[in-house]
Amino acid sequence: MKPARTTSATPEPSDPPARGLSAWRFVAVFGGVSLLMDFVYEGARSVTGPLLAHLGASAAVVGVVTGVGEAAALGLRLASGPLADRSRRFWAWTIAGYVLTAATVPVLGLTGVLWLACTLVIAERVGKAVRSPAKDTLLSHATAATGRGRGFAVHEAMDQVGALIGPLTVAGVLALTGGDYAPALGVLALPGGAAIALLLWLRARVPDPVGYETTVGAAASEEPGPAGSQKRKLPRAFWAYAVFTAVTLTGFATFGVLSYHLVVRHLMPTAMVPVLYAAAMAADAVAALATGWLYDRFGAQVLVVLPLLSAAVPALAFTDTVGVAVAGALAWGAAVGVQESTLRATVADLVPVGRRATAYGVFAGIMGMAALAGGALAGVLYEVSVPLLIVVVAGIQAAALVVLGFTRAVRSTPAH
Repeated sequence: MKPARTTSATPEPSDPPARGLSAWRFVAVFGGVSLLMDFVYEGARSVTGPLLAHLGASAAVVGVVTGVGEAAALGLRLASGPLADRSRRFWAWTIAGYVLTAATVPVLGLTGVLWLACTLVIAERVGKAVRSPAKDTLLSHATAATGRGRGFAVHEAMDQVGALIGPLTVAGVLALTGGDYAPALGVLALPGGAAIALLLWLRARVPDPVGYETTVGAAASEEPGPAGSQKRKLPRAFWAYAVFTAVTLTGFATFGVLSYHLVVRHLMPTAMVPVLYAAAMAADAVAALATGWLYDRFGAQVLVVLPLLSAAVPALAFTDTVGVAVAGALAWGAAVGVQESTLRATVADLVPVGRRATAYGVFAGIMGMAALAGGALAGVLYEVSVPLLIVVVAGIQAAALVVLGFTRAVRSTPAH
């Protein structure tokens, strides 16, 4: 089933808001911001597992910390999403979140204390929680003109260019410095500053992106003010897809646990882990573009690929064969690509404009609780029994496929 659109017609990409850019140019420039910022935080995340292990963390600690980080990145959107909708200050929330991330990452390489490093890892994720509902709402207006799946997919693909360059840069600096994390993460301050500058420029050019979505007045009717928009309930179909996503993520390991396995089992030197992460981000971009195009053509049924990829990850990644483990990391990246593009497009199509940041916040909060469970589950079961971990995840993803079958029967449409 393809979710109903929130408008009966959408503006052409060549019809920009006053003084602004075309919809596709807006998506592309915002993609440039995300490219630079992904350079920063994906560069850091590519070595989170080895860095924490270097400071004395166990697999369980790595799993819990990375799970808590993802839970913070997602769960705190339960607050930031409604607050963004209520204040209507989407740009302010977006800028504040990016600034927090840009400030915390370079400091991470300077600490030699485990608890402080864990705190900074989580703080970087909090920055994502602050900005994401507002950022996705801004993008959702432009993707009404470009096509939801394609617009979010192009943005995600540009994200992953940065996610490719960042880990490779970190890997190169680690190799040159003999594994010194301080310069490897310190260099990430440069793209962080550039991202903030580009974001401020985009804000000046397009102060109100809702103009992309208002040619027939549907979006405007959803914008009477905070009081009217906040009282509307989220549609039933939205909750159905949220449950499916939660089940899938409960059985999804973090890259921190995957990289921990590679280093501790001596399958890969630490300096090569960011290179593998970069390859996973390339798989992310390809999967985002493919599923985004398929989503616009066939609807949300394309999400069937997500449980299949998630089940394959531990079966491949936690082996002691390098090639198979690499394939598992690539499957992990492809699954993340589906999560970060097609799921966001689905939410935009299911929820009307006045409640969209709230919906992104609620959706992310549900994902955050599931991510916490998934990260902790992977870390704990990894230490108990890898075969047991593989079986448990396979069972969870089978359940997710069943849930997806039920969600396709939900025919409710977003309220107008």
